[in-house]
Amino acid sequence: MPLDMTIPERVADLNTRYRHQGATQVLEHALDDPMVGQLALVSSFGAESVVLLHLISVMAPTTPVIFLDTELLFPETLAYQEDLAERLKLSDVRRIQPDRMEVFAEDNENLLHQSDPDSCCNLRKTRPLARALDGFDTWITGRKRFQGGQRTLLDFFEMDPNAPRIKVNPLVHWERDNVAEYILNNRLPRHPLISKGFQSIGCAPCTSAVKEGEDPRAGRWRNHQKIECGIHFGTDGPLERTLGFASATEGVPR
Repeated sequence: MPLDMTIPERVADLNTRYRHQGATQVLEHALDDPMVGQLALVSSFGAESVVLLHLISVMAPTTPVIFLDTELLFPETLAYQEDLAERLKLSDVRRIQPDRMEVFAEDNENLLHQSDPDSCCNLRKTRPLARALDGFDTWITGRKRFQGGQRTLLDFFEMDPNAPRIKVNPLVHWERDNVAEYILNNRLPRHPLISKGFQSIGCAPCTSAVKEGEDPRAGRWRNHQKIECGIHFGTDGPLERTLGFASATEGVPR
């Protein structure tokens, strides 16, 4: 990776060069571009995760895939993770769990999510992910502008606010219909909880089904202002819940 350019300079260069590319082109280039360096895909194996996992399995199935097992996930998510990894022949899935001593000291009864969900996410996701990404220059996410909130401002490439690292968001311009069409066209298995009304799936205690007409992420941390687990923004404080979605322009990959 070029040593004479700072991370902000590399991010700006990458966005300039790939601004008019599609999702598959951005991901394909990111896997080989020296500006990107060593990279991993971070996947929740949630409602829409199968798209990026499938793309990676086609382009570079040996790419490290980091799966954060918070130890509070739905059993269906754990089963789905194992099934997808096998079906897609992903050869380097790394199941990351929170530090046992930290959990014992901070959440021994698994109730921290009730009193302080931000601290719970920090314990079970943010810190474990930081350790898992040590040694990587870049990580790939599945975030999209249509998901609303701070995500409406996303570019293909951005700085990681928590570390000297780059983040790649290949699907940033996709709409919800693009995701559904890709899954259908490629005959990919859906997360089993989707048929039960879950459209965005995280930890079991902090995820609920959504009603018709609700924001798909309304079931995440319901009745809290919290909208993100914390791995996608800095340590200045939680993001507040906002309503609505941004429009996007890119179609499904060819």
